[in-house]
Amino acid sequence: MKIFLLLLISTLAAAALPSSFKWSSSGALVGPKNDGRNIAGIKDPSIVEVDGTYHVFASTATASGYNLVYFNFKDFNKANQATFHYLDQTPIGSGYRAAPQVFFFKPHNLWYLVFQNGNAAYSTNANIANPAGWSAPKNFFSSMPSIIAQNKGNGNWVDMWTICDSQNCYLFSSDDNGHLYRSQTSLANFPNGMGNTVIALSDSNKNALFEASNVYNVGNGQYLLLVEAIGSDGQRYFRSWTSNSLAGTWKGLANTESNPFARSNNVAFSGTPWTKSISHGEMIRTQTDQTMTISPCKLRYLYQGLSPSASGDYNSLPWKLGLLTQTNSNC
Repeated sequence: MKIFLLLLISTLAAAALPSSFKWSSSGALVGPKNDGRNIAGIKDPSIVEVDGTYHVFASTATASGYNLVYFNFKDFNKANQATFHYLDQTPIGSGYRAAPQVFFFKPHNLWYLVFQNGNAAYSTNANIANPAGWSAPKNFFSSMPSIIAQNKGNGNWVDMWTICDSQNCYLFSSDDNGHLYRSQTSLANFPNGMGNTVIALSDSNKNALFEASNVYNVGNGQYLLLVEAIGSDGQRYFRSWTSNSLAGTWKGLANTESNPFARSNNVAFSGTPWTKSISHGEMIRTQTDQTMTISPCKLRYLYQGLSPSASGDYNSLPWKLGLLTQTNSNC
């Protein structure tokens, strides 16, 4: 009976992730402020919910480059009223910083902010609500891992994502050239010793496995991988896979244009859609630690979108943030 119950629990957990997804989207919730910084887009959000407050870190995009911003709020309808704290005014500093990921690393009792700076970098803080508390950045690697340099072609090494199990911490990254990379170190040694970089997933069509990976623990030994793709229509969307190991093989879940994780064809908008791209984002996490654990039920995903009429230089595009809410949850 005990074995039967364990199998039943495992089956129910696996069933909690559907084989296809449906979403509703908010309108554009957060965009640049008219504050003299000439920011074109707010991008690449990382979000956690702590005691009813949402903490968001995002990239600020300008014609001249990228940096980071932090803001918090309790109500998504008032998110755009939140004060922006620009992290170039903190020890994180100016220069190229983008695509943040925030989590609480329990062994150190510290918040970690992971981001790209030409390398893969991190900063730490004892208090997520204190933007001045972030440490000066340190790099995970002495230089770009050779396997990435050899395979990225004309792409870029971007979008670092950290997740740990009970033994190891893994850093996933992309190259805009059809490769998802995985590096690792031991949990005890993190953030030092990151190495053993391998290709975790690849696609001969670089647009099909482009960037912005997320990896989550959805319980019962199952992991969910999301990777942003560029569709045949030129718009961004997300594909998904599952695995029973962070170092294992990824099996397709909803990973096609006709059955995507999140794309314009499975997202319902109220009125005219404000975006056709469902791009770089993150699940709302209430369990904030390094295991990146989420419930597979009633998913909420903060993403970046773009007016279909927008055009011009990539860094100057007016990306804004919106919220997806799953409408076909199994639980």
